[in-house]
Amino acid sequence: MKIGILGAGIAGMTAAYELTQAGCRTTVFEATPVAGGLASGFRDERWNWPLERFYHHIFTTDTAIIKLAETIGYGDKLFFRGQVTAQWWRGQGYDLNGPLQVLQFPALPPIDRLRFGAVAFYLKYLTNNWQRLEQTTAARWTSRWAGRRAYNLLWRPLLEGKFGPHADEVNMAWLWARLKARSFKLGYFSGGFQGFCDALLTAIRNSGTDVRLGTPISALHQLGDGRWEVIAPGLPAEIFDRVLVTGAPGLLRRLTPQLPSGYLSRLEQLRSMGAVVMTLALNRPLTNGLYWMNMPKDEFPFLALVEHTNFIEPEHYGGDHLIYLGDYLEPSHRYFRMSQDELLAEFIPAIQKVNPHFDRTWIRASWLHREPYAQPIVPVNHGAAIPPLATPLRGLYWASMSQVYPWDRGTNFAVELGQRVAKEMAASGSALPM
Repeated sequence: MKIGILGAGIAGMTAAYELTQAGCRTTVFEATPVAGGLASGFRDERWNWPLERFYHHIFTTDTAIIKLAETIGYGDKLFFRGQVTAQWWRGQGYDLNGPLQVLQFPALPPIDRLRFGAVAFYLKYLTNNWQRLEQTTAARWTSRWAGRRAYNLLWRPLLEGKFGPHADEVNMAWLWARLKARSFKLGYFSGGFQGFCDALLTAIRNSGTDVRLGTPISALHQLGDGRWEVIAPGLPAEIFDRVLVTGAPGLLRRLTPQLPSGYLSRLEQLRSMGAVVMTLALNRPLTNGLYWMNMPKDEFPFLALVEHTNFIEPEHYGGDHLIYLGDYLEPSHRYFRMSQDELLAEFIPAIQKVNPHFDRTWIRASWLHREPYAQPIVPVNHGAAIPPLATPLRGLYWASMSQVYPWDRGTNFAVELGQRVAKEMAASGSALPM
């Protein structure tokens, strides 16, 4: 089969790798000049390593991406280490990275700390029945079993930070998956995730995949014999037996408005949050060794403060101390329209709350990255709303972060998704008749 893949993110490149191993001829089209999708990075002239546009790491439980890295000869670039994840409360960050730290958290009475720990232990180690959990909301379930105080202080800020006004809609299976898949140690690649993406790009090119970076696709047309015409502006149309679209539901709707109206309506019902992340290069550390801090949204204009160089040494970045200020927001939020200088001015007073000594002279450089499709919204019984990988049009497939459910979106599940859709496409039969 001759297969066209739209998108050189991790899911698209993984699918290309698997399909070429199965004997298919694959071509990957990517609109941007670099591979990697949401895991891609950017560079500063002072740095030896690129940095992710949106903060990334993996877990020791992320077996799919670990195995893929080993398969393409990049496994020796992956390492795991401990770090400190904290919750901001009353003017400081409190380490909550393990059971002992949770039991010492002064914001909760002892009985609530025990309930919180017991609930987290149950979700992570004692249940796999996410289908039952998706029948109720995370707000209702955690309030009942962890207690109202723990919910208001720990679970509620997480849900509001991730889903904003949709926090009360999110089902409990999402929170279960978030706890189930995480480990206390975090993984990273030498050279960053862009290094891994570049290695995967090299692997698929070496296996025969034709990769066209900087090539946006404007339309997909199905021919009378069932094959697909892929149209890129200014280039001759190309014909494929099968086509895989990776990316947002809106992209699939735009490229193939000829999909049945019922299916298009189903795509429109898949809602998501966008991501806004500002990265600062500072000339000194901001926090006292904390890697990640969850910030209460009623006090701060961002969800997370991540000091990347408390996890990865500043020497890889020319001595810069790198800070992420990130948030998940509706694509209509004003942060998507504000200039970088306007947003930085809004963030600076909040940074000074974290470290009163901070001032603008600490900032050497800053970058702003925004994506309108970054976090699917998962209401009660969401599993029934997810379309299959094969669309109603023969030979057209769609794979996106909306379909990794119940798992939270991430690079490991992008690999799994790419492998799953590749298996389904390879099994769909030989090339269509000419």
